[in-house]
Amino acid sequence: MADGRSIRWALRRPLVTAAGVTLAGLVVVGALAHVVAPYSPTAVDSSHVFSRPGDGHLFGTDRFGRDLLSRVLFGIRVSLGIAGAAIAAALLTGGTLGMLAGLGRVADQALGRVMDVFFAFPPILLAIGIAAVLGAGPGTAVVAIAVVYAPLFFRVVRGSVLAESAQTYVEAAEALGLGRLGILSRHILPNVISPIVIQTAVCLSYGILIESALSYLGVGVQPPTPSWGTILNEGKEFLTLAPWVSLFPGAFIMLAVLALNVLGDGLRDALDPRSEMR
Repeated sequence: MADGRSIRWALRRPLVTAAGVTLAGLVVVGALAHVVAPYSPTAVDSSHVFSRPGDGHLFGTDRFGRDLLSRVLFGIRVSLGIAGAAIAAALLTGGTLGMLAGLGRVADQALGRVMDVFFAFPPILLAIGIAAVLGAGPGTAVVAIAVVYAPLFFRVVRGSVLAESAQTYVEAAEALGLGRLGILSRHILPNVISPIVIQTAVCLSYGILIESALSYLGVGVQPPTPSWGTILNEGKEFLTLAPWVSLFPGAFIMLAVLALNVLGDGLRDALDPRSEMR
């Protein structure tokens, strides 16, 4: 498990610190979008259709005269909210099943074969298929992303549980008569937190990408609700006339994904005891 020294070491790295601050800033701005956004994200102004970025509309406006800055800021709340809820559900489901796989060979084999079915499909195609069956909407996006990444959490947790189960402290606990569930919850679980935290950061970045893709394709969040994917979709037909409509949401997607990936790398270096501490 991580100690204070390893966490401080990671935070002293400028890129990791910048990534953490960026991500925290996005979360805060998204939560306070109704306060910091200069306009309503759905307010139509026909007199300012496709206004260029500048005074009055910092990011410009779209084909309905809606303020793009306001839509992107509210899109933070929608996109990060959906991705966060989906990854939390995937972690809860996949992590629990991964722990249960450590109960014995029968549970491991049965659950492993079920998860192999989901691994047979490319993540984005599986998500699109689920969304097509369930119908468009934010709830559908949450379910689709959760189903896609629950098997990944299962594999990470299962591998960590099996590795820890071979340690001498587990054998000692068994010799003392402690049950398998007690060993899992009291001894093994605290020692598999590190890979779970790292995997969560990585999956959050993928979750944002899949949510944006689903909304872009029309099977996720539906207009006029602003999400980064829907804003990208609305601007794709006007790239030559008004490139800023797609440029700014695309930049925010890139920023969020980059911050999460850098933060995940920093957490991996800090939490992995095999990392060289400098």
